[in-house]
Amino acid sequence: MKLAMVGTGYVGLVTAACFAEMGNEVTCVDTNSAKVEALEQGIIPIYEPGLEDYVKRNSQENRLFFTTDLAAAVQRSLVVFIAVGTPQDKDGSADLSMVLQVARDIGRCMDGYKVIVEKSTVPVGTARMVRQVMEEELRARGEEMEFDVVSNPEFLKEGTALDDFMKPDRIVVGCDDVRVAELMKELYAPFVRTNHPIIIMDVVSAELTKYAANAFLATKISFINEMANICSRTGANINMVRQGIGSDRRIGHLFLFPGLGYGGSCFPKDMQALIHTARYRGYTPRILEAAEAINQDQRQIFYDRVLEYFQGDLKGKVLAFWGLSFKPQTDDIRDAPALTLIEKFQEAGARIQAHDPEGMTATQKYLGDNQGISFVKTSYEAVEGADALIICTEWSKFREPDFDRMRSLMKKPVIFDGRNLYNPEKLEKAGFAYFYIGQKVT
Repeated sequence: MKLAMVGTGYVGLVTAACFAEMGNEVTCVDTNSAKVEALEQGIIPIYEPGLEDYVKRNSQENRLFFTTDLAAAVQRSLVVFIAVGTPQDKDGSADLSMVLQVARDIGRCMDGYKVIVEKSTVPVGTARMVRQVMEEELRARGEEMEFDVVSNPEFLKEGTALDDFMKPDRIVVGCDDVRVAELMKELYAPFVRTNHPIIIMDVVSAELTKYAANAFLATKISFINEMANICSRTGANINMVRQGIGSDRRIGHLFLFPGLGYGGSCFPKDMQALIHTARYRGYTPRILEAAEAINQDQRQIFYDRVLEYFQGDLKGKVLAFWGLSFKPQTDDIRDAPALTLIEKFQEAGARIQAHDPEGMTATQKYLGDNQGISFVKTSYEAVEGADALIICTEWSKFREPDFDRMRSLMKKPVIFDGRNLYNPEKLEKAGFAYFYIGQKVT
């Protein structure tokens, strides 16, 4: 099929590259000419394992194209995906201005029947709004053209996005026409050869499904963090509790790791958007509100533990940070716990020595001219002369470090582990003061 992908952000670029990998002809559209030029040269603006190879290979084989010309891309394509950003607005709702602007632009330039696919994460009712603004533009042109609007939410995890797309657990398609459903089934057929389902539903249900999925996973993270906080007051071992409940097939082990809470571009924004949707319609989503509150508290609890150890005085202290991105295998620092903690520690007078395999460039750009933080090339450089190590991201390279070398480099052998990477008994024998999530408060 000939497809257009409007938006070359994380979702748009991954989706376009994977469709092209299966033989489709995909034209990616972006208003940023510099970004388009870089993509044409194979320069990828994000870090996602394997994505660069997909983009280069399919570009070279003339299945993947990049342009700023929306009209040309729409007119050569049957299916047009909208994959632009829906950032959080001031009131917590999703800002749909970019989605609706793209819909208007499509209405101004379409030259025949099109299937418009919502790939952006959007609240209930967005498809209706997309249809409305497109019809307005067609009326302004004096044209009558058929088109359908489909909701097709993405379920990609940063760091494993290619596998998630190529081998999906399920494909969700929301549409109101049997013919369109069959078209979408045909498009996705190569990705579900292992009999994972393509679930056809109404548009509103598909729009809500994406939010419901993310809200459930975010709530699961907050639940295990709440259990960790209870463990810290009762003396129970959170790692044993996690294994005990996770072994129940009804619960499972995924997303059941205590830590600093969720971050990134999806969970925080989508939780707020769903809460706003519920309140707007007169319902108080108490579980979602509690999950959000727990998530925010988790960073403060961790900070307070560090502050308590240093008896309330962090002035002049050097804190090593391992991990800046909100999760491993990505350079995404949006709403990353590390950024919240760095800000708090710097306000308290500490200096930061930070290392992350992929997230340092983005963090430098985010923090700007910040004299209180230095970015170093290796994890061992980060701990040199440090009064304590703060672990914020569970990158694989942090799991089995040389503890003897660390102890010799650090000013004080102290570790505050926000991801529970290590065995407390092992660290104690290695001569470290080790603090982790769920540890009993004495």
